[in-house]
Amino acid sequence: MTLIFASNNEHKVREIKSILGNSFTLLSLSDINITEDIPENEPVLEGNALAKARFIHTATGKNVFADDTGLEIESLNGLPGVHSARFAGENKDPSANIEKVLLLLGNSENRKARFRTVIALILENKEYLFEGVVTGNIITEKRGVEGFGYDPVFIPDGKSRTFAEMGLGEKNSVSHRARAFEKLREFLHTSNLSNNKETI
Repeated sequence: MTLIFASNNEHKVREIKSILGNSFTLLSLSDINITEDIPENEPVLEGNALAKARFIHTATGKNVFADDTGLEIESLNGLPGVHSARFAGENKDPSANIEKVLLLLGNSENRKARFRTVIALILENKEYLFEGVVTGNIITEKRGVEGFGYDPVFIPDGKSRTFAEMGLGEKNSVSHRARAFEKLREFLHTSNLSNNKETI
């Protein structure tokens, strides 16, 4: 089965290919020569994921999935949440985003946070949603060079290293994105596709 992943983020594409395995042919937007930015103006992750998937499905008519991820920090009332990628500005600068989070947190003792990923799949013209969550804490300075986004300052519960200090295999064993995409992979392998727009 061939699926379009509505992203040009090479880090994401590599992660997802390692999760889905060889049972699927995964095409990124660059593979199908779509380079334009897809609008992400919805107020919730589910809305953004669906909007991106629908945009590409309309353009191509092909089976497609899209994801949206938010870092939700308890003491910041869930910020940056759906605004995570653009928290410090429209240029999506990961370093600036991290600096803004650390500045807002300051010396707060409550550094609990969670990553939440929502995947929207359009398969045979039906829509499905999948969610993955991982809880952890925001540390006070960046550590590690792997991964992307807020990975250098997030330590998942039960671990002593940030996502950015982990190899891809270790990160995929616990990450929010991996948990959501495992649900997607299982669904693609087992579902009879009889229900429309289910949340799993």
